[in-house]
Amino acid sequence: MPIDLLRFTTAGSVDDGKSTLIGRLLYDSKAIFEDQLEAVERASRNRGDAYVDLALLTDGLRAEREQGITIDVAYRYFATPRRKFIIADTPGHIQYTRNMVTGASTAELAIVLIDARKGVVTQSKRHGFLATLLQIPHLVVAVNKMDLVGYDQAVYARIVQEYREFAARLNTHDMVFIPISALHGDNIVEKSQHMPWYDGATLLHHLETVNVGTSRNIVDFRFPVQYVIRPNQDFRGYAGQVASGRIAPGDAVVALPSGLTSYVRTITTYDGEQAEAIVGDSVVITLEDEIDISRGDMLVRVRNLPHRANRIDATICWMSETPMNPNGAYLLQHTTRTVKALISEINYRIDVDTMHREPADTLQLNEIGRVQITTTEPLFFDAYRINRATGSFILIDPFTNNTVAAGMIRDRSRELSDVVEHEQPQRQMSPNVVWGEGGVTLEMRERLNGHRAAVLWLTGLSGSGKSTIARLLEKRLYSLGVHTLYLDGDNLRHGLNGDLSFGPADRKENIRRAAEVARIGYEHGSVVICTFISPYAADREFARSLLPHGRFFEIYVKCDLEVCKRRDPKGMYARALKGEIVDFTGVDAPYEEPVRPEMVVETDLHSADELVEQIVGQLLRAGVIRSPGSGDHA
Repeated sequence: MPIDLLRFTTAGSVDDGKSTLIGRLLYDSKAIFEDQLEAVERASRNRGDAYVDLALLTDGLRAEREQGITIDVAYRYFATPRRKFIIADTPGHIQYTRNMVTGASTAELAIVLIDARKGVVTQSKRHGFLATLLQIPHLVVAVNKMDLVGYDQAVYARIVQEYREFAARLNTHDMVFIPISALHGDNIVEKSQHMPWYDGATLLHHLETVNVGTSRNIVDFRFPVQYVIRPNQDFRGYAGQVASGRIAPGDAVVALPSGLTSYVRTITTYDGEQAEAIVGDSVVITLEDEIDISRGDMLVRVRNLPHRANRIDATICWMSETPMNPNGAYLLQHTTRTVKALISEINYRIDVDTMHREPADTLQLNEIGRVQITTTEPLFFDAYRINRATGSFILIDPFTNNTVAAGMIRDRSRELSDVVEHEQPQRQMSPNVVWGEGGVTLEMRERLNGHRAAVLWLTGLSGSGKSTIARLLEKRLYSLGVHTLYLDGDNLRHGLNGDLSFGPADRKENIRRAAEVARIGYEHGSVVICTFISPYAADREFARSLLPHGRFFEIYVKCDLEVCKRRDPKGMYARALKGEIVDFTGVDAPYEEPVRPEMVVETDLHSADELVEQIVGQLLRAGVIRSPGSGDHA
């Protein structure tokens, strides 16, 4: 039977004894070699210490030894007959909050050390707050240096009471207090003879018996694809690590973002085919069907789906010495998926010492804040509190490639309209004006034309092929005797919408005006062909709301973003990537993919002529147009 593994982290104020505690654990569990011990003894003598300083087992950096503090995150490994351990010895000083966040991000237990002489200090509270913020399920408060207060029970009880009062404001479910002396080994591995009044477990016994795996999500299957393996034409496998849940051959899965479904054929590791894969397993999965899947896609269960959004609500720790640029674009790495992102709003900065919320225009090194992030492509995620693997991400500076922030997703961003009932977006109209009906009705025009009126709304990224398809479609419909009106986004911005920018508000107004013009074209009996990026779903829904049911066709012109960048027919992506154009969809502004469009045409998979015929076929089936020789509409 395999031995459990516990990842835990230590934290405390400077000189609270974190490194000494870890050194004691390594020494008493016989996890160090003789030459290591000799080196520590020699270093202790050179420093003039009257004792063997076990802290030197972990303080490996020269700067740390000179200053007597821990700067970096030191990882150490040891084992007992009952369990294996990975320790992250994290810095205690406020300047190294980012290091603590890094070390604690995968921990299942946190040890917060408190110096018995100093009692509960600000940083003791700060470390408890960070541990709960990172959703570490088990918290051990180790009251250290009890030997320096005469092993006084009253001192220990006072610290316990004060910390419990503070922790009542935290979201912690399992908190244990242990009085120790790391220097002398009291209550570390063996029960202390100096504290008979303490009848709890020793620290090592608690580490060996605490329930592990509680922070691992074993319910929601999530498999981010890291690599597609094609050794030959007969094998197509998807390599990655199971982020959460479990899977077995024969299980139904769906690939995101495509939405294509299949069944698991095999699960393979270095040791051969497996009967199942569980969270943490690195495997290669093959499917019964050959579907288009690439790095960054995610396999999930059909009946157990993650959230999908372009806008997320997150808590981040800023890790760069360069302050956050609220208007800057960053790369967001989420599981194996990397997308462009911008911080659209800073809600507040968290004072980690007091847990108070403060207004902020930016975040500096080691500061923690709540932000709203907008991505150019949708993410597939779960809330961090439910799934740490799919609820976490990092932000990367695209110019230096440095990691600048680590984040935890709270939920998708929500607008007021999401929670307040409201009517369909209202059309704008001038006061004291009455709509005047024409002398020829829509029905009369449709009868004369021999076809019905409709609006075909082609939406998609710049360079996806909207205009190419629209021009070919207009020619094809003209050959069928269909009356058309072609509204192109660029053309409208040369006149009617020439006063509008590309910011969110003006984009909304741009689509509002275009939709109103499309409605007028519809009222005159035409098939109106519209080509607008129209990145926001709400704006496209407004355009739909202006027309009767069945007369608005949302056509998603789908194309991979990288293909669009390579095409770049007008050089816009190149300019946007250089920073010459701001708020450009796909670079530093989002595109919200249609959820239930009438049609999806994929220009990177099919020719424009093929796609035009698909659209014509859809219009024939919908009764908008008729095939030649079929007679007039009833």
